[in-house]
Amino acid sequence: MRNFVPVLTVVGVIFALWYGAAIWLNAAWAYDKAKRADVTLSASELVADTWAQDKPKLPAPHQVAVEIWETTVQKKITSKRSLIYHSWITLSATLLGFALGTGLGVLLAVGIVYNRVMDRSVMPWIITSQTIPILALAPMIIVVLNAVGISGLLPKAMISMYLSFFPVVVGMVKGLRSPEVMQLDQMRTWNASPSQMFWRLRLPSSMPFLFASLKVGIAASLVGAIVGELPTGAVAGLGARLLAGSYYGQTIQIWSALIMAAALAAVLVAIVGLVQRVMLRRMGMA
Repeated sequence: MRNFVPVLTVVGVIFALWYGAAIWLNAAWAYDKAKRADVTLSASELVADTWAQDKPKLPAPHQVAVEIWETTVQKKITSKRSLIYHSWITLSATLLGFALGTGLGVLLAVGIVYNRVMDRSVMPWIITSQTIPILALAPMIIVVLNAVGISGLLPKAMISMYLSFFPVVVGMVKGLRSPEVMQLDQMRTWNASPSQMFWRLRLPSSMPFLFASLKVGIAASLVGAIVGELPTGAVAGLGARLLAGSYYGQTIQIWSALIMAAALAAVLVAIVGLVQRVMLRRMGMA
């Protein structure tokens, strides 16, 4: 129970600040309505109004919770108003992009570690690629792929791959180079081939680094999938919910989509962490 006290304290402070900010940001509209109605608001009436507006500048936590409840539990998962439906659309692009990014990242890392030319030529370009804002790059990727007849899931997955492969490359390169010189010399004294050194020393040593990178990569992949939905005017996905909410001033809808995205990212990172514990335990590293 003691372990939960700090967490609950932080959560309590966040909710207190959130409710306070809702009063502060929504008070102007409440006072404006009261002025037009020629009434005076008491403190309790002000609080009640700012926490119950239909289109607040900042919705109160309970308003977001009600919206999530109504769009998950009270809606069929096939409904276009269901957050579960939209989450699945975004999740499918996330997982495909994450798989592509992980595969590309691992292949590039192996090439960089074993090929000096790739280390000196490819690695700087990989680093440079991450300086390009994804919001500027995403429309270009979508337009180019649409020009060659590729649309739907794959363009969003490509954007997810672009964001997720970088941490995998960096972590995997660090992991493959983590064995000490003494360990490498010991393998050479056993006349181990390069492939044996890779599979029995370098790859096992890289696993902790790889999984740490995968946790970052899966979260970045989700961000890429959401960003990929924004310039396309998508009608499905969490990005589409954000767009629709911004078009019509539905801030509660926007916040519910954001909270759903955060929860989805937390679940994905937790799954990667679970796989990490299982894998490292079987390898005798945990």
